[in-house]
Amino acid sequence: MSQHLNQHFHKAFQSISELQENLPPDVMLKFYAYYKQATQGDNFYLKGKSDIRDAFKFNAWTQLNGMSQEEAKQKYIDLAKDILNTNFND
Repeated sequence: MSQHLNQHFHKAFQSISELQENLPPDVMLKFYAYYKQATQGDNFYLKGKSDIRDAFKFNAWTQLNGMSQEEAKQKYIDLAKDILNTNFND
């Protein structure tokens, strides 16, 4: 796995985590799904009790079934770039 990809992914994750503005729910679901796929792969699970919000998150993640962790990281980075209008190449 590319060290640069991992560095860019972690920078993108940190930047999105620190973002002060509220993003639309569909965008947040994409970030969640890409993050889970990038870090957990196809190892889908729900913890404990599930509410409607958890069901939407789980559904968004399972829709990425079969996507490689590297591709999910790149998609997370690309979405973060679009939202933040920045580049994570430094």
